[in-house]
Amino acid sequence: MVREICKDEAVLSTPSVPATEADRAVADDLLETLKAHKAGCVGMAANMIGVNKRIIAFEYEGGYRVMFNPQIIKHKSPYEAEEGCLSLSGTRKTKRYASIKVQYQNESFATRFQTFTGFCAQIIQHEIDHCDGILI
Repeated sequence: MVREICKDEAVLSTPSVPATEADRAVADDLLETLKAHKAGCVGMAANMIGVNKRIIAFEYEGGYRVMFNPQIIKHKSPYEAEEGCLSLSGTRKTKRYASIKVQYQNESFATRFQTFTGFCAQIIQHEIDHCDGILI
């Protein structure tokens, strides 16, 4: 189900709680909402649809990827970026890393580790910031 985009900064700045297997429907809604906003959005976190869970969805290699409980465990090559957000107006400057290693759970809740670079790494960092209650 496509959900309304949350713009309430109090909700968005609250750190998310871990997702469980019972949250698969939230991930489905998040993915559908992301696809519905694909013209202006490349990634979303569950709190952007008003659900306080550590779930992100983003464009990846011509399709989409969902991660449960993602955490950046390693990063390198910092740079300054300017980003916008569907939940916030305007753009803001923020620090990002060109390469990140992420620990997460896939749709089967198996723990995975993967390194991401470039724009994909930037998207993931933005969405994990949402999970941590950090507004750019």
